[in-house]
Amino acid sequence: MGEALNWQPIKVSYHVRHYAFGARLIPEMLGKRGTPDGIVAETWEISDYAHTSGTIIEGPHAGHHLHELIRAHPEEVIGVGGSGLHFPLLAKFLDASHMLPVHLHADDETARRLHDAPHGKTEAWHILWCADDATILAGVKPGLSEEELVAAFKAQDYDRVMPRHSIHPGDTVYVPGGILHSFGPDTLIFEIQQTSDLAQSVMPTDLAGNRLPDDVWDQNIQATLAELKTNYMPKPNGGLKKTNHAGNGNRFSVGAAGPHFALERWSLVAPYRHIAPIGKCLTLSNLGPMVSIAFNGGVTTLGQAESCIIPAVLGEFTIVPDNPTALIACFVPDLQADIVQPLRAAGHSDDEIAALGEVPSAAFA
Repeated sequence: MGEALNWQPIKVSYHVRHYAFGARLIPEMLGKRGTPDGIVAETWEISDYAHTSGTIIEGPHAGHHLHELIRAHPEEVIGVGGSGLHFPLLAKFLDASHMLPVHLHADDETARRLHDAPHGKTEAWHILWCADDATILAGVKPGLSEEELVAAFKAQDYDRVMPRHSIHPGDTVYVPGGILHSFGPDTLIFEIQQTSDLAQSVMPTDLAGNRLPDDVWDQNIQATLAELKTNYMPKPNGGLKKTNHAGNGNRFSVGAAGPHFALERWSLVAPYRHIAPIGKCLTLSNLGPMVSIAFNGGVTTLGQAESCIIPAVLGEFTIVPDNPTALIACFVPDLQADIVQPLRAAGHSDDEIAALGEVPSAAFA
């Protein structure tokens, strides 16, 4: 890969997963183009995970994998201190037409200790659409023994041991690694997560819907219990609005925040000029009609249900919507500067800010 590079938003090909819990919400409701026939349970919009690393589809390095660009230019793409290991965020659309399996993902410590992996998988779900009766199951009720958990899993009576909460479009749910969870049915989400695919499930079937032998099911339950954390109880939240000093009708809200990522929803009716913090990249996923992205050196477009990376070196850019639209912006935050200070300035309490995810007390100092 050559060293000369004219930086622009990075658009990559997406990866499709055909899990049994999905159907056709992503192409038919979200409007994503180019999907294959049959079940489209997930589209990995921005991924640098193993064999799913996207292929750059326009610009001077079209045809190269995202991972090649990360290895060659980690600080230009990711930001100050970025390594060439991989892009730190994985963004996806997910169709839970059927209830997701009850499962968890390793946290960072468990990933290193049990899987020889650099980190685990904390995630957040932004609800794009759901039926009136859609819910999440997340966390484990306090005071339960391992025997009680196993009995509930074997009876497939998850409500016996897990809290259930209703969800609504616009909600966001922050789920740390190690926390047992599921959601659906009839639910369409955007998910942001650490770049990992580690998972353990307590279900009697695999992701393709095939029944597991009883001994394999039992082994999976034990593996899940070995990674289970009970120190966090996910709950849906409607997000916290940020102040729009331009007063032009654009609206910005924070849906989730923690050490690994922040998730914001930008509802735009007028051009929006964004000046990124020095040395910080972000991902953008467009939920509505096509927008133009103007940057120093050119203009590109982002269609409906398309995503891109704004590389750290790009700095300033302007999004121009021809029609009202919404975008999801995700980045690795400085929690005090990027989350606590602006939300305090908008009038939100520290308790409200802390409820967005994992915001340590030091960020409020």
